[in-house]
Amino acid sequence: MVSDKHGLKDRVAGTFRELKGKATNDKTEEMVGKLRKAKGKIKDKTRDLKDDLDKKEKEA
Repeated sequence: MVSDKHGLKDRVAGTFRELKGKATNDKTEEMVGKLRKAKGKIKDKTRDLKDDLDKKEKEA
């Protein structure tokens, strides 16, 4: 698990934009928010994978 979440900012901003889109009935804004949240999750997963590979490399 990553100690410093690299995608946290994107996930928070995405959640905000998604909720803003729902509140204003703006489907485009809602979709942009969902995509931004997904981007944040991808950043976190990529970082976790990189950290795991680095750890295994050090063990070998």
